[in-house]
Amino acid sequence: MPRMETSNLTPRQYWAQVQASPARAKFGFGSKAALVNIDLQRAYTDVGTFRTAYQTNPRQLEYINTLATLTRARHWPVIWTYVAYLPDASDAGIWGTRTNTEDSLQNIKVGSDRAALDPRLSIDWSRDGVFNKRMASVFHETPIASLLNWHRVDTLILTGGSTSGCVRASAVDALSRNYRVIVPEECVADKHEIPHFASLCDLMLKYADVEPWTVVRDWLSGDRAAAR
Repeated sequence: MPRMETSNLTPRQYWAQVQASPARAKFGFGSKAALVNIDLQRAYTDVGTFRTAYQTNPRQLEYINTLATLTRARHWPVIWTYVAYLPDASDAGIWGTRTNTEDSLQNIKVGSDRAALDPRLSIDWSRDGVFNKRMASVFHETPIASLLNWHRVDTLILTGGSTSGCVRASAVDALSRNYRVIVPEECVADKHEIPHFASLCDLMLKYADVEPWTVVRDWLSGDRAAAR
């Protein structure tokens, strides 16, 4: 009986191995994309204020702003999500029952500082979609599926955090809905490198193309040759 493969590699080393020789062909970019920026709110980006915040690449938000500008220039949808809950957290469901501290997920309240999108983000409030989600996937009980259908996109570019949580959950859901999924590596972040790099491996091998952010930038800029 075949046994599970074992390894002494760290997740970071395994990710380098996967990048060097991916075991799957790429899904590739389609003809029209939406940029979906996941939970770039102060609870997770303001490392000087909130214990729940984290940073993987210090230029993450800068790169995301560039991708957002390029996506709008093509008249394609830009979407931002954040998590926030009612005062009694009843809309958090079972997800909000494991802990109950000031840092707990269900205690991110609608309208609070923790729920606010990071002020460094370049959001066009007149045209971008901004949605309050309550579970991991951006598709769960949000209007995002309808918006994507209306715009007839076939490719989702996912940024934000966490890599191992809401990004991965959204990628699995997106592929299940027959979208090509692109994850710009420098544009996603996690609290710890172990789940971050393990999830990048998992995404690359199963659910998405994990690309350097410059490849995504070049594709959005119309430089299809550079993006190959």
